[in-house]
Amino acid sequence: MPFSLRLSTNLHTPWNLSNSNEPTPPTNQNLSFRRFSPLSSFRTSLDCVSDGGVTKEVPVRLPFVVVRRPNEASRFFWVGNCLQVVTVDGGAAADADVDFDDRVLRVCGSVVREFFIPRGVTGNYVEYVKWKLLHRVFSSALQVLATQAMFTAMGVGFSSSLPSAAALNWVLKDGIGRLSRCIYTASLASAFDTNLKRVRFTTSVLFVASIGLELLTPTFPQCFLLLATIANISKQISLACYLATRSAVHQSFAIGDNLGEISAKAQIQTVCFDILGLMLAAIVNMCIESHRRQQAGLHYLIYPFFAAMDLFGIYQGLKHVHLQTLTKDRLEIILSTWIECGYVPSPAEVSDKEGVNLLGVKGECSWPIRIGCLNPKDQIPKWSMKTIQCITNEDYYFVCVEFFKGLKRTRKQSILVSVREGAEAVHIIMGLLQACYIRRAVLMNSTRWEIIIEESNASDSTMEDWSVIVENAKRSAERDVSNLIDQMVEMGWMVKNILLSTQEQIRYSFVCD
Repeated sequence: MPFSLRLSTNLHTPWNLSNSNEPTPPTNQNLSFRRFSPLSSFRTSLDCVSDGGVTKEVPVRLPFVVVRRPNEASRFFWVGNCLQVVTVDGGAAADADVDFDDRVLRVCGSVVREFFIPRGVTGNYVEYVKWKLLHRVFSSALQVLATQAMFTAMGVGFSSSLPSAAALNWVLKDGIGRLSRCIYTASLASAFDTNLKRVRFTTSVLFVASIGLELLTPTFPQCFLLLATIANISKQISLACYLATRSAVHQSFAIGDNLGEISAKAQIQTVCFDILGLMLAAIVNMCIESHRRQQAGLHYLIYPFFAAMDLFGIYQGLKHVHLQTLTKDRLEIILSTWIECGYVPSPAEVSDKEGVNLLGVKGECSWPIRIGCLNPKDQIPKWSMKTIQCITNEDYYFVCVEFFKGLKRTRKQSILVSVREGAEAVHIIMGLLQACYIRRAVLMNSTRWEIIIEESNASDSTMEDWSVIVENAKRSAERDVSNLIDQMVEMGWMVKNILLSTQEQIRYSFVCD
């Protein structure tokens, strides 16, 4: 009865247990045998062959035990009364031709990867960690230099220092900073979900600016409390944003429910990267130790470079964060791509189009879409008000047009999607999809609608045309929403809930007079 061992290198090694006169394990496959503790004696006619009256043990492959590790696969064999393990990884045959140094580097790289990188993560996680390394090293070095500058401003190490006054100032600045952190977190809670990348980067800029203020304290020691307090407020705001968005960032990399492992690895990365930053700061201090009088000036020269590298690392790292949660902006990108190209984009594609959006200012867009409630300050045209008057108890949203004043005091138009109390995520998706269909229909005949917008009194034909556009868009949305949601789920989007800002969460209630 022939037995065969198939390796991942597509090599085939026969184990002839009945006819072979001198069965030996294959040596050209670089198989490594490791003996386990002996088990109870178990012999069959397949365990051995006879060679001139001498019985030799033959490895019997167990058909049901394969152990796979990150860098190797092993198989169990039964040899006589012992259980042995054979390494059958795909790189074993190739390792024979690889230099010892290369094998050492490969093993070290594997150990480092297992130490820093969790197992169940998406492919973009490694790129994120690379940029996190750049950010944390320079951020940690900046903090060391800033702390040193603040100690110098308070007179630590000089006989003229006043320890009690320094301690009072330190406690006072920390107290005000933590109070500001609470106020900031309470006032901006929803933005941590809807504008995560922009808020994260903006607060990082505040953090780097706070380091600059702390570096100024030796130059202006009489303003120590003011500068230190402002700097601490910025630091506390940045810390609040980091803690609030950390779990969402980690969740975006998780393939399974291994959020705890990813968080643990993130702490390891932070500690190790910060240690590298401390070493960098120590080297800088050693280099400028001989120029104590010019120390503050040298800090000002080092600060711009370190700050730029810190922010560059954060910015590049956020590009590799592909969030699967739905916000209004991400959903609009998905729906526009669906309408124009006929497919649902992946989280990575949407992340590239969404960007970090540093200042929170979107590009120019004709007929922008807004989710929320009617604004009394905005004007609603008569032909659009007719559709609002036709809503019933069965409708979970309505779509209308509103006019608002732009930055140059010019009148601009937008599409409003107002959602009713009790509406679910599918109703929001359907309402935004209908609004996208309406926008496409209007832009296809943009010249005529620009003339209609400029008119003060719309004609009956305008009301009829608008009603036709709304109805056609509604039918298209109802027809496509099921298939759209199915494809969104396949692409990894979380469609059970849509994260909306405070203004976007305002709902209307239907009142039947």
